[in-house]
Amino acid sequence: MPSSRKTLFALLLLTLSLFGFSGCVDPKQDSSIPWNRPATWEGRIPGMGQ
Repeated sequence: MPSSRKTLFALLLLTLSLFGFSGCVDPKQDSSIPWNRPATWEGRIPGMGQ
């Protein structure tokens, strides 16, 4: 009887650890943040105009 309890406990522990390590991953989405191209003011020296 104690052997079956150990086996059941080990199986339960293994199952819970697999659920814990699997996690939830959101599907990859394209970003809605417009950082794909630089703004017009980037790359210039401040105060020098155009």
